[in-house]
Amino acid sequence: MTPDNAQTTTHDAEHDGRNDAIKIYVNGRIVPKDEATVSVYDSGFMLGDGMWEGLRLYNGVWAFFEEHMDRFFNSMKSVSLESGLTPDGVLKILNDTAAANDMTTDAHCRLMVTRGRKAKPFQHPSLSRFGPTIVAIIEHSKPAETLRTRGIRLATVPQVRGLPMSQDAKYNSHSKLNCVIACLQAEQAGADEGLMLDPHGFVNTTNACNFFIVRRGEVWTSTGDYCMNGVTRQKVIDLCHANGIPVREKNYSLYETYGADEAFLTGTFGAQTPVAEIDGKPIGEGEGAGPVTQRIRGLYKDAVAAYVAERKGVAV
Repeated sequence: MTPDNAQTTTHDAEHDGRNDAIKIYVNGRIVPKDEATVSVYDSGFMLGDGMWEGLRLYNGVWAFFEEHMDRFFNSMKSVSLESGLTPDGVLKILNDTAAANDMTTDAHCRLMVTRGRKAKPFQHPSLSRFGPTIVAIIEHSKPAETLRTRGIRLATVPQVRGLPMSQDAKYNSHSKLNCVIACLQAEQAGADEGLMLDPHGFVNTTNACNFFIVRRGEVWTSTGDYCMNGVTRQKVIDLCHANGIPVREKNYSLYETYGADEAFLTGTFGAQTPVAEIDGKPIGEGEGAGPVTQRIRGLYKDAVAAYVAERKGVAV
């Protein structure tokens, strides 16, 4: 690929050599990266039976920690996964692991809990008899500047987000094959990420992030019925409501999407990432974020700063 059409992902980060020697939390121990292993009998490895959460560290504070924990513990309760954790216990794991890596900001955590090691390599949850597996990977991680300046190319893919009674997309589970297939389909179509429809054909989400468009000054996103209800997604909706930006959670089709003035993705890692094109059709008048996306980005940055200041007891 030439530099103009090189593959990009929403999780591209600036290279940081310190990540080669990070320490990782595994079941009560913080160990060097090369020693951070789990059993091949682990439920997560064998079946994708586990839940995870992504969190970002800003100036010593894990942003919007309470909302992340609400989702995390709701997910584990819904699948009867007994972790033995509490939110305070999770916070200690994250802080201890960050401290062991001398991290205070521009760090991203993937916290994972599986049903644990199985007695035999079969499906039934009762075979997971040894307690949960708990892992926290925290990396030095700053989004690549190209995500802001060039934007992401999307391709609509045939893989859809399913109905709640098949596998509810609200679970942030280890079972991500549905999204992996969508990502592969997008890559094979020459795009960076897959734009996924819901079971009724309405625009829904991408394989890794929540999706928004801007039309005539209004911000639109899906109903949320068939996608991961992202913490950053909800923050954007709340910030729009609080700051006089019209926002709608609604069904809409590719027709409205192709004619959007702006489009952007939301996620814990990249916050708000502009979309440059969809199915080969350019979105917006130039590269990078449009004016509404830029305003939302600024409001979100201020919201993070206010959250961090409140947790540190600093006046804003």
